[in-house]
This record gives sequence, C-alpha cells and structure tokens, in this order.
Amino acid sequence: MSIKFLPDIEDLAEGLGITGIAALLLLPVFAPVISGVGKPITKAVIKSAILFYESNKGAIAEMNDTWQDMVAEARTELAERPLKSAQPTE
Repeated sequence: MSIKFLPDIEDLAEGLGITGIAALLLLPVFAPVISGVGKPITKAVIKSAILFYESNKGAIAEMNDTWQDMVAEARTELAERPLKSAQPTE
C-alpha cells in the first residue's frame, strides 16, 4: 500500500465541483482586490478595538480584580474542605 501525497485529479474535481475549480483558477486575479479591500477593514477593526480598550480600561481592571478575588475565595474554600479518602466504600 502506497502513501498518497496528492489527491487524484478526478477526486479533486468531483469534490470541488465547477464553482470550486473556477474559484481556484480565478484566485490569482481576485487576490489583489481582496487584499486591497481587506487591509483597510482589518485596520479599522484594530483601531476600534484599541479605542474600546482605552475607553474601558478602568472597567476591565475592575472586572479583573473581581475575578481574582473570586478565584482566591474559591481556592480558600477548597483548601479548608477536608479531602475524601481514596479508600473504596463497601
């Protein structure tokens, strides 16, 4: 039994269909257009995320403090709880 590194052309054509094959053939044509539109959109999303973080820095810090307090309380409660024995019950 041999190992296949590439799929058979027939299997590939059947799996992709006409639209998939057309998309693969036209990808080099549309890639520059897609990247030209995608870069400004990505930068706008990053800018929005930075502005959101900067405007909500205090609330985020408060949520982090609350979370850390709850984790510390949970760990304390677990430490105070007696451990169950590993002996099987009959």
